[in-house]
Amino acid sequence: MNDHSALQGPSVAPASGQPAKQLVIFCHGVGSDGQDLIGLAPYFAKVLPDAQFVSPNGPEAFDLAPAGYQWFSLNSPDLASRLTGTQAAAPVLDAYIDQQMALYGLGAKDVALVGFSQGSMMSLHVGIRRQQQLAGILAYSGAIIAPDLIAGELKTQPPVLMMHGATDDVVPVEALYEGVAALQGSGVLARGEVVPHLGHSLNDKCIMEGMDFLAECFGVPLPQPTTTL
Repeated sequence: MNDHSALQGPSVAPASGQPAKQLVIFCHGVGSDGQDLIGLAPYFAKVLPDAQFVSPNGPEAFDLAPAGYQWFSLNSPDLASRLTGTQAAAPVLDAYIDQQMALYGLGAKDVALVGFSQGSMMSLHVGIRRQQQLAGILAYSGAIIAPDLIAGELKTQPPVLMMHGATDDVVPVEALYEGVAALQGSGVLARGEVVPHLGHSLNDKCIMEGMDFLAECFGVPLPQPTTTL
């Protein structure tokens, strides 16, 4: 693991132009970078105009291609290696969350994690093991690494929404059912949604439901549709 005390990546300031009241941290998938998920910021800002969005690059260069980043290597696909990789990367993401909270003067209740694929695995692993409960975790196309460890390691119970494409051929949709069951079994308010005809990706439904979920996590009323007479 490279020693990255401070991850770097793009950010988007609150659309309101005011100081941040919420912080949304995006965690990208393997082989990608922070530019990938930061594209969600303008959509989420429609319901969270006072949110600061940050999207760090993973701590390691992607080891299977000349570009991109990873949170941990997938050279060894077995579960033990994935658990070791997740555990090694967890302190890096944990420290980044602390750093960003301090930078914007926000508390744990003001922070949500949003991940895709490997970034979801990291968000789910780290988010429920923090001492102070986060506002929520939104996990797209992800999984919980070693769900049997949750009961003994869980420290807080932030609400979780896992969304997964029904035809995902990278991370099987069964990971959603297993993850939600493990979280619910430990008292976490978790729910899952399988999106028909969707592979390892996001679509409009994922974004819209993610917007609603984050607004709910932060206790922000959804904008009411305008009517014309």
